[in-house]
Amino acid sequence: MQDTHSKLIGYLLWIFGFTGAHRFYYGKPVTGTIWFLTLGLCGIGWLIDLFLIPSMDREADLRFQAGEVDYSVSWLLLTFLGVFGVHRMYMGKWLTGILYLCTFGFFLIGILVDFWTLNEQISIRNSEKNAR
Repeated sequence: MQDTHSKLIGYLLWIFGFTGAHRFYYGKPVTGTIWFLTLGLCGIGWLIDLFLIPSMDREADLRFQAGEVDYSVSWLLLTFLGVFGVHRMYMGKWLTGILYLCTFGFFLIGILVDFWTLNEQISIRNSEKNAR
């Protein structure tokens, strides 16, 4: 089994879990958005997730393609430097990375889209690189 996601990063993002960051990281954008809008289901869902992270990690490891682009690095860059486009540059998407840099994460809309789609973007990029 490939290890695409890290429990350590999952727990680090869980600290900010009321924003849904850990759920986005593990490829659960719908519940990540719900957590973001409800502050982790008023804190209750956030506390329950403390115990669910190991299973979310296993599911993500099975679902996403490992490869050259590291999920944990990409997610840390998106979470903390996303408005500067650093995560996109890391993945080799220089044009959109520079666009994000000049437009504050494409006026934050690009950041929201990336929270929803970053795992799939990385998985596709890794599949393309692995096929070569």
